[in-house]
Amino acid sequence: MSATLGKLIGLGTGPGNPELLTLKAARYLAEADVVAYFAKRGAKGNARTIVDTHIRPGVIELPMIYPVTTEIHKDHTDYINPINNFYEDIARQVEDHLRAGHTVVVLSEGDPLFYGSYMHLHVRLAHRFPTEVVPGVTAMSGCWSATGVPIVQGDDILSILPGTLSEDVLARRLMDTDAAVIMKVGRNLPKIRRALAAAGKLERAIYVERGTMANMAITPLADKADDVAPYFSIVLVPGWAAKPGENLAAALQMAEGLA
Repeated sequence: MSATLGKLIGLGTGPGNPELLTLKAARYLAEADVVAYFAKRGAKGNARTIVDTHIRPGVIELPMIYPVTTEIHKDHTDYINPINNFYEDIARQVEDHLRAGHTVVVLSEGDPLFYGSYMHLHVRLAHRFPTEVVPGVTAMSGCWSATGVPIVQGDDILSILPGTLSEDVLARRLMDTDAAVIMKVGRNLPKIRRALAAAGKLERAIYVERGTMANMAITPLADKADDVAPYFSIVLVPGWAAKPGENLAAALQMAEGLA
């Protein structure tokens, strides 16, 4: 492989708090020729905001603006076709920089290979260019650390479930696990709440909004009065069984002191 080729770096920025960026991530940001990041039209993007103080003067910035939003169902052709074309297009743009010998850092909220958009570039480019993935603190670990509630212990089994699953599948998966993390909450919260109730786990579920960020909110899901949830929200179902209500109350008191 030609030594003139640049390097692709998938860089995890962590869950939101800039202090949770790793030392390795900060070093690569200081060395980058190009910093690429995903964002919605008209927005800077959370990953780019997290690393704001680490962007050096003169670096080339490559915003990658999503062409569609989640208002269109992910299985609909009106979503699939534009989003596939989008990933192909931005992969070509990143490839141009790599062929020019640039080091391209692609920012990813949380960890790049855990529900991250970066992986769509990785599968298109990593087999053809020098590539490294810098792991990041995941949203789920940031959230359970913020609550202070042990998520699993001993032989507990942890399931990570996208809230986009159907209600019956969610309920079945929740019944068949000791602990769970439910991601992609947003407008799926009413369905998630019903599935947790059907699985007998609603009383131990914890709702975390904007975990690790300055405007973080933590509450027992059963006490949440509405079903409004932003993109940066997650539901935790700890695996402990003994007096979960008491454990949760104590943990939330501690979390209030940390917020």
